Amino acid sequence: MPANYLALDIGGANIKAANGSDYAESYPFQLWREPHALAQQIRSIISDSPTCDHLVVTMTGELADCFATKAEGVKFILKAVAIGSDNRHTRVYRVDGKQVTPVVAANAPLLVAAANWHALASFAARFAGQSPALLIDVGSTTTDVIPLIGGKPAAFGKTDTERLLAGELVYTGVERSPVCAVLQSTSFRGKPCQIVQEFFATMRDAYLIQEKLPEDPSSNDTADRRPATKPHARLRLARMIAADQEEFNHRDAVALATEAAAAQAKLLRSNIERVVLQMAEKPTKLILSGHGEFLIAAALEGTSLESLPSVSLTKEIGPLNSRCAPAYALAVLARESAAQ
Repeated sequence: MPANYLALDIGGANIKAANGSDYAESYPFQLWREPHALAQQIRSIISDSPTCDHLVVTMTGELADCFATKAEGVKFILKAVAIGSDNRHTRVYRVDGKQVTPVVAANAPLLVAAANWHALASFAARFAGQSPALLIDVGSTTTDVIPLIGGKPAAFGKTDTERLLAGELVYTGVERSPVCAVLQSTSFRGKPCQIVQEFFATMRDAYLIQEKLPEDPSSNDTADRRPATKPHARLRLARMIAADQEEFNHRDAVALATEAAAAQAKLLRSNIERVVLQMAEKPTKLILSGHGEFLIAAALEGTSLESLPSVSLTKEIGPLNSRCAPAYALAVLARESAAQ
């Protein structure tokens, strides 16, 4: 029988798990707040997941500020995986595309740090063939804009800092980005108004109001720890102009959400155009991914890229797999590698 793989994409705010087939799940976990609970969280995730013979791991959580360095974070996460999985057979994905043992990974931790984008790009390249293409993956916290050339990732940067410099990593997403990081001023009932520079609301609230993200009354992964519903989202957005529910109605919330969404789309557009300008061969196809795919359409509106043929991973592999796309991709790559 073929081996069963479970891939873990361990971030600072979420852990994604997928088996590359019919199972994928995203678990909120604030690593920076409770790093010593990571091993138990991993144990719970493995218990909740389909039976697996092997783990394959990638991560971005090493950047969490509970760690003094990325190397320290990588080693801490690898140790937590070993404890939480009871030393189950494990491979770790590196930014050079290799899947190595935890010992090898720990000896070169910076090759492991934030390598999940490379796993996704290596998988997504199959939808581009040999044609130059661009992968755009919009998640809850960040967006990846990755050139694909000759059926392989062709990013200019390897580390997160290099990718930020190249525009290939955009630290904006459709859930966790603070509204005040996206929008500096707005119009309130026809008058210009500054945005409060405080963590009162996130872009999840804007998209809840716009009905582009679903309500989740069971989730309190929000700025004020109250449920992710439209009434609470409206109150959180009201605070962005120092107002409350008596001063800020649903129409006001829609107006503010619309401006915030437009500002985020503009930010993404500028980075996409920057990456394309750097490419030796201009893309002839787009690969779209992540549960923020709707933001990509807004970002490309009116650009030359809007008319390019595109492949939606949401349609190809399903919405939940697309939300957990790096983990899904990694599980597929691991299974394919083992079969060779």
